[in-house]
Amino acid sequence: MEMRLEVVQVPVADVDRAKAFYTEKLGFVLDHDVEHIPGMRVVQLTPPGSAASIVIGTGMTSMVPGSLEGLQLVVPDMDTTRTELLARGAGISEVQDMGGVLFAYFSDPDGNRWVIQGAIPPGIRDAHLQDQA
Repeated sequence: MEMRLEVVQVPVADVDRAKAFYTEKLGFVLDHDVEHIPGMRVVQLTPPGSAASIVIGTGMTSMVPGSLEGLQLVVPDMDTTRTELLARGAGISEVQDMGGVLFAYFSDPDGNRWVIQGAIPPGIRDAHLQDQA
């Protein structure tokens, strides 16, 4: 059996505002923006380099706008990514070091909360795995 998580719905109140945030502030790629049936608009966006996408829109979910939290974007270089996102106008928190693993946080205009995680260096990953053994 094979399963891949490829699309996650993100509940938003204003689709155009969210679309602008994700494309302009975060650099997500707009895959499509379509209305297949009246009242159901589907906007799919993909983070740069990601195999998974998000979907925002209308008529798709009963989730409350701003209720999603904890989606993680893993980046190879936290400092470079954070600097670029700040330059684009995204409000990113200070970096927190959690035992060698770096995290920063941001919210979209609706309050959906995201996590940016720095890629875990092999030495740290190995140490964490040994702690679990």
